[in-house]
Amino acid sequence: MTDNPTTADDIELVEYLKWTTSELHQARQRLRELEARAHEPIAIVGMACRFPGGVRTPDALWELVSEGRDGITAFPTDRGWDTDTLYDPERGRPGTTYAREGGFLHDAADFDAAFFGVNPREALATDPQQRILLEVAWEAIESAGIDPRRLRGSATAVYTGVMYHDYTTGLERVPAGMEGYLENGNAGSVASGRLAYTLGLEGAAVSLDTACSSSLVAMHLACQALRHDECELALAGGVAVMATPGTFVASSAQGGLARDGRCKSFAAEGDGIGWSEGAGLLLLERLSDAQRNNHHIYAVVRGSAVNQDGASTGLAAPNGPAQQRVIRSALRDAGLSPSDVDAVDAHATGTLLGDQIEAQALLATYGKDRDHPLWIGSVKSNIGHTQAAGGIAAVIKMAMAMRAGVLPATLHVRNPMPAVDWAGPIRLLTSTTGWPDTGRPRRAAVSSFAASGTNAHLVLEQAPGAPAPAGTADPPAVPWVLSARTAESLRGQAAKLAGAVSGAGGPGISDVAWSLATTRTTFEHRAVLVGRDRDELLDGLRALAEGDVHVALTRSQDPVTGTGTAWLFAGTGMREGAGDELYRTFPVFAAAVDEVREHLGADGGLFSLQVGLAALLGSLGLRPDVVLGQGQGEVAAGYVAGVFDLAGACRLVAGDHDVTPRRPTIRMISSVTGESEDDLFAAAEYWRKQADAPVLWPDAIRQASAQGVCLLEVGPDPVLAGETKRVLGDRTPLLTATLNHAQPDARALALVLARLHVAGSTVDWSGWFAGSTRRSVALPTYAFERRRFWLDRARPAGPVAEADADSAIWDELRRTEGTAPAEPPAVPAPLPPVAGGSTLDQVKAVAADVLARDRVDDEANFLELGLTSLTALELTRRLNALTGLDIPLVAIVDHPTPAELSRYLEGLMPEATESVLDQVKAVAADVLARDGIDDEANFLELGLTSLTALELTRRLNALTGLDIPLVAIVDHPTPAELSRYLAGSLKPAA
Repeated sequence: MTDNPTTADDIELVEYLKWTTSELHQARQRLRELEARAHEPIAIVGMACRFPGGVRTPDALWELVSEGRDGITAFPTDRGWDTDTLYDPERGRPGTTYAREGGFLHDAADFDAAFFGVNPREALATDPQQRILLEVAWEAIESAGIDPRRLRGSATAVYTGVMYHDYTTGLERVPAGMEGYLENGNAGSVASGRLAYTLGLEGAAVSLDTACSSSLVAMHLACQALRHDECELALAGGVAVMATPGTFVASSAQGGLARDGRCKSFAAEGDGIGWSEGAGLLLLERLSDAQRNNHHIYAVVRGSAVNQDGASTGLAAPNGPAQQRVIRSALRDAGLSPSDVDAVDAHATGTLLGDQIEAQALLATYGKDRDHPLWIGSVKSNIGHTQAAGGIAAVIKMAMAMRAGVLPATLHVRNPMPAVDWAGPIRLLTSTTGWPDTGRPRRAAVSSFAASGTNAHLVLEQAPGAPAPAGTADPPAVPWVLSARTAESLRGQAAKLAGAVSGAGGPGISDVAWSLATTRTTFEHRAVLVGRDRDELLDGLRALAEGDVHVALTRSQDPVTGTGTAWLFAGTGMREGAGDELYRTFPVFAAAVDEVREHLGADGGLFSLQVGLAALLGSLGLRPDVVLGQGQGEVAAGYVAGVFDLAGACRLVAGDHDVTPRRPTIRMISSVTGESEDDLFAAAEYWRKQADAPVLWPDAIRQASAQGVCLLEVGPDPVLAGETKRVLGDRTPLLTATLNHAQPDARALALVLARLHVAGSTVDWSGWFAGSTRRSVALPTYAFERRRFWLDRARPAGPVAEADADSAIWDELRRTEGTAPAEPPAVPAPLPPVAGGSTLDQVKAVAADVLARDRVDDEANFLELGLTSLTALELTRRLNALTGLDIPLVAIVDHPTPAELSRYLEGLMPEATESVLDQVKAVAADVLARDGIDDEANFLELGLTSLTALELTRRLNALTGLDIPLVAIVDHPTPAELSRYLAGSLKPAA
């Protein structure tokens, strides 16, 4: 064959060889990509934790470690431990321990149940480990600069280590109404499942127990899942809370417990393990994705490995060869040599034999061909052995250490163990030292070796440097947006933020504003601070925290439920300079004004301002529900409603009536007729006469107000406000204007947006920073409003009557710092449906009782209050008993607030609805543990679960003599709807 083939066969062969060469090249490229993907570094983008010593954040852990403190304390006194008889300095007496200190989460019982939609009964029955994981998961996601609600429905996985299941151990009596919660509430498998369910995560949810290596194994599995494209993000970590002192007793019997409760890692004085508690979760993401998504990266996982001791000298005995194997496997996975790693946070529990074996394994694997020594320490010397959370504690410590460039000292080492040569290639961190400068990224490894024989080793690398964003000037007015589930938490949010951003060298005020607007969930209680500079914003923030007023502060007085808006457009009132600051600040405003000027000349006047403002409001996520205007302002309203395109609207403004209007796409009210008729606006004749027609503003504004909307005047000044207030009088809703002559344009608009936001409008605050470069900065996580939930084991045995059981529940809740109301709500006696309070009141009362809430608001959603299939059944049953109706369970789902459910019930039997509503609300309040329930409160939002729904159904059936199905609670999920349903099902007396 020649270089210039001429025959058909030669040509065909050349083409085939080209094709195969191309295919081979592509196959090799694909293989390289797959190999790279299989070993892609994993970024740690979020971290959250709870550890001994009052540690509640990674920063607090680093502060504890870097300052050389430990978090070991006396045994807790609020868990029912008999500390007087538990301690015995002599080893060997059954049921005692010769240690009386350890590392504890002294607030392990505290939980913000309402935030997560968990009713008090379920919270009390649920293992505190599950409750802690919920809060820590929320914080880990927020620390990544991600709004947790944006992950709902995402392929986010959960891998949690959990090894304790003793919360209900020794419980002699379970209060009635809680039995159905205990199984799921104390199952290790549910620890990850509850987290995924609550946050709406749809990746794998795996709980695992390999004993003390659980959290590091969880992290390894999460990294593998990310590399295999099984998920987009992964939460990984572990939790350990000792509800009983059993671990101390068992370890004392074995002689393996440190007498002072402290781990003396690698010390000659090591005398055993110091047991501790803790929790930690990391949010993990593929490094390439994290960089593309501009997520902050705390550190990078280069590689990890897991193995087993196999047949060794003993089930719980450490195995040096197995430790060496897992270390080498992790280095291979990372593609690194031993000399590429600078430091190891070791397992090092403080037992002489175990620590010596581990040190020898580190020497054998990391000790050769090194230019710099390998530094060894252990976080256990600071916080004790946190068991299922031990590995994650070490990872957080080393991530923070790499960021700080400091290797903190390992505590409680008067004399390093003499069996190890500490002057050679491995060095014990007996004092704090700077991270060695090697000319490459800092790297550290973490080990976890469990008594189960499962070993894990992980290699971390310093986060890659991120380019500094180009600085841009702050806008003339900067909004800081805060929200919370309760007014108390909102004040807490303000206090935490003020503490975080008030110091010198803090983040820029616009970066704080951007981060608040884009990385935090918007809740029902809202506040907005608008300021020119840091001092003004901080003053307003402190006023919010203290419950005071401030000129920069706008806040909601009640939880918002969402509201519509009517945009009003005046036909006169343009002032000189109006909009100039907006033109310089907001590109979308400038572009819209320029487009009008292309049609109307250099000065588009009032119309160009209104069009620019409409475009700017739209970029901020606002869309009117109703529009109306006067004179030329009605043309602007028509343009916004889609009656004209911009060219047509400009022709009308210029006096050219040759336009072809369309039917509005937004409800529009005519100021000529006072009516809303789509065909009217689509008629060219209307617009030919409109400019000269008399204005019926009172009729138009009354119809707009009747829609239940806020009123926003879009223009340079509140021209229409005076006339509108005169017409509506005391019935005037929120009425505001985009701009006013008394304030600079940007500040005036920001304050208007703040008023709309706190009234319930959905504002996309990120639009405020369009055209500028901003970055997310670290902000304090949510200020949970915690209450104490802990089951008391010291109860007499024996059966408990239902009434006594309810009292027992309230006794438990009353011990929890105000969790329960002063007295249990009274259960109404079986009364004729026509007697008693309103249907809404009764539905709210029953829902509150079933969902174990103090009260249920009229518009509260039962599902958000914790309604499950069981509590829906109970709610249905009790409302049926109360009213004599036969509402189905699905009625609770179809009518998911007290208001909707009571309306449904009233529709079924109007004559009886008021009485039925009173009784439904009373019973629901009792079942849901509420002081009272509003008519439209949603049972699910009040914490209704499958169990409380069953109880609600049963109690209502007993009251009314009906046999309503459980599904009725779901179909009619508010006192109002449920009472209407019940009233319709009542049978006349014989």
